[in-house]
Amino acid sequence: MADSVLHEVNDGLATITINRPEAMNAMNTEAKVALRDAVQSAAADPAVRAVLLTATGKAFCVGQDLKEHIGTLTADREAGSGNTMSTVAEHYNPIVRALTGMPKPVVAGVNGVAAGAGFGFALAADYRIVADTAAFNTSFAGVALTSDSGVAWTLPRLVGHGRAADLLFFPRSIKAQEAYELGIANRVVPADELADEARKVALALAAGPTVAYAAIKESLAHGASHALSETLLKEEELQAKAGASEDHAIAVQAFIAKEKPTYLGQ
Repeated sequence: MADSVLHEVNDGLATITINRPEAMNAMNTEAKVALRDAVQSAAADPAVRAVLLTATGKAFCVGQDLKEHIGTLTADREAGSGNTMSTVAEHYNPIVRALTGMPKPVVAGVNGVAAGAGFGFALAADYRIVADTAAFNTSFAGVALTSDSGVAWTLPRLVGHGRAADLLFFPRSIKAQEAYELGIANRVVPADELADEARKVALALAAGPTVAYAAIKESLAHGASHALSETLLKEEELQAKAGASEDHAIAVQAFIAKEKPTYLGQ
């Protein structure tokens, strides 16, 4: 049986690939554990300077594997355990925390439909490159559930509260071009170019000023939930850290010499 999640590290880039194409990359327990472990490993690995999250087949990830879920739901109802949705705490939350919290940029190469938790994984990335044949769908209300995987936090910040409420109350397919217009996709590329373009962007980030990228990521997350006065103090703190990095000195010297900088990631 093929691994449900593939994980490799080359040239400072961790490529994590959801690999259940026969199930449209739906997340069964094995896949959720494997994805959680891969993302956490990439976050902790000092050799990793950027992460590319993508998938095999025609879908990015359609969220929870409902075929497995119905068995869990039935067993929990019979046992009266009330643990049906424990997967949120055990799997989905740790995955999103690792994607959003790691001090390195995450690129999502969205090759096909991203729905439910799969939509959440894509939104948790810092940059989304989307195939022109891909689509997004919140899906949750369609199976009588609320959002998880951070969607209630990430989606309104990209599209606004009103549009987020509309997409959650009335799930529908959001095609790639509309996703770009809404601010969900950063770039839309032809489907046959998605793999190369996503890897190219992720490798460029992996070769970039890692300390600065980590600071940018932290400052954006902080600014999303703090007042301007607090954000100014956070920027002051993070700028001091970035300014003390070796990469900053390298960048300034290269600028003066009119050369292309070669960053060390420190």
